[in-house]
Amino acid sequence: MPIRTAAARWQGNLTEGSGTIRTGKGGYEGNYSFKSRFEEGEGTNPEELIGAAHAGCFSMAFSKGLADAGHTPTSVETTAKVHFDKTEAGMTVTRIDLETVGDVPGIDEAEFAKLAEAAKANCPISRLLSPGAEITLSARLS
Repeated sequence: MPIRTAAARWQGNLTEGSGTIRTGKGGYEGNYSFKSRFEEGEGTNPEELIGAAHAGCFSMAFSKGLADAGHTPTSVETTAKVHFDKTEAGMTVTRIDLETVGDVPGIDEAEFAKLAEAAKANCPISRLLSPGAEITLSARLS
């Protein structure tokens, strides 16, 4: 498997500086700052990028699980809400709420929910994050 890369450049001090984040293959490049991370400023932040990675990984794993069970999805759309909280150890990603909606012909709610839970447990990004952050899941059919 290839090794994936990303890079960041920061200029200046923490509160007044700014930077850019980019993926190795050029699929994404964005600005980030203290305000975009700790307030509501323009740009992105590491936590949003973790959320994007988690939502993407989960959606792919869930789509595979559905197809393997004989229910190829028309679509799976997932949002990851990343909770970034102050703890005794410092600022920490404490929880990620995955919210997924699937357009999956011919599946019932119970099997859909079971396969969604399996995808949450087995997607590589969930396995990376779950030792330190709680991961919740809300899954529904469209």
